[in-house]
Amino acid sequence: MAKKKHEEHENHERWLVSYADFITLLFAFFVVMYSISSVNEGKFRTVSDSIKAALNPVVSPSSTMTPFTIGQNKALTLKPTIEDAKEPAVRRIRQIMRSLKNETHLEIIQLKELTNGDIVLTLPDTVLFRSGESVLRPDARPFIQAISEVLIELDRNVRVEGHTDNVPISTVQFPSNWELSATRAVTVVRTLSEQYGVQASHLTAVGHADSRSITDNLTPENRAKNRRVEIVVLARKSTPEPIEKAEPRTALEMFGASQEAVKRESSPVPGDIPLAIQPPAPVSEPAPRP
Repeated sequence: MAKKKHEEHENHERWLVSYADFITLLFAFFVVMYSISSVNEGKFRTVSDSIKAALNPVVSPSSTMTPFTIGQNKALTLKPTIEDAKEPAVRRIRQIMRSLKNETHLEIIQLKELTNGDIVLTLPDTVLFRSGESVLRPDARPFIQAISEVLIELDRNVRVEGHTDNVPISTVQFPSNWELSATRAVTVVRTLSEQYGVQASHLTAVGHADSRSITDNLTPENRAKNRRVEIVVLARKSTPEPIEKAEPRTALEMFGASQEAVKRESSPVPGDIPLAIQPPAPVSEPAPRP
């Protein structure tokens, strides 16, 4: 008699497998989202570079020797141009002018760059001084102080030039325009050096009076343009040549030395026969006639 087969019971918990897979995938998804939200930039760049290197492998150069000519592979030395050297200085001065644009008369200051690398800052006399005076105006000191900081930073030679118009001045302090222009330049130089720390060895004061006018003096406007102070920032510091010092000599010693030189030149050289005792030159006989 055949045995009866056991009836297979239907598994009602099969959905748990799919549910577990779904939960696992959901967990993995949130882990990936979290890792993306807190990316380490350094690690990301490292991984990115590694991927680029893997996709674009570097081809190693061939080991064969390549002939070359001596001097062909010399390293090139880059010489800084004048524009590169003066650009930071010009930018710094312009920043100062913009920061102090609310000060009186600072909008009429001119900045000019020369082809030789010099920087010329032109200030009308009314910015720094009152008419016919050489005392610095109090409201000009912030600008002079800011300029001094740039000059200290640049470490260059600076020439301060005073200019006037052709209207003559005759006072006890200033007998002419030469004294006025020179004293104004000296005032600016002393303020830069003594009050704001610019090295005195880098500064020079020059007075030109009305000898270097930028325009004619026919109108009051043109005369106002000629009355100015120019701060010239030189491109490079010039190294003064050492002065050779000679031993001090008195006038008597110099006169005696010159007399000795004259005697040496007039005295005969040893071994030479004086002209007075030299024998007469032999007279050549005339050639016989044919």
